Amino acid sequence: MQMEQLQKDMITAMKARDRVRKDAISSLISAVKKIAIDEGCRDNIMEELVDRAILKELKLVKEQLETCPPERAELKAGYQATYDVIKEYAPSMMSEDEIRNFITDKYAELVATKNKGMIMKGVMADLKGKADGKLINDVVGKLC
Repeated sequence: MQMEQLQKDMITAMKARDRVRKDAISSLISAVKKIAIDEGCRDNIMEELVDRAILKELKLVKEQLETCPPERAELKAGYQATYDVIKEYAPSMMSEDEIRNFITDKYAELVATKNKGMIMKGVMADLKGKADGKLINDVVGKLC
């Protein structure tokens, strides 16, 4: 996802007076800018950085949604709407089968050693932002 696209979509949401969408996209833009400033690449924001910020915000909103008390229906509905908007921008993640195939192809010699720590160290570096860490851990656990 490009930063320019996020900004265009926010302007479109503002013109349409879609407050939920505008707020969700605004939080994404803020998260991207914060990470860019922290990493010292304020002017040239890479697409990988934008995807990482989107995934981080998606995880944050998902946690809010899961921890919201059931009696707070209006709050939960707001979190769900925000989650749905951010989900549209999230990069597609690898499935369990794709992760298993990737690990068995690229890390066959490490899988043979059954050393989960070494496998995770190599795989997490390669699949960062492409697959969910919990899912990778489950697949590696099954292979070991």
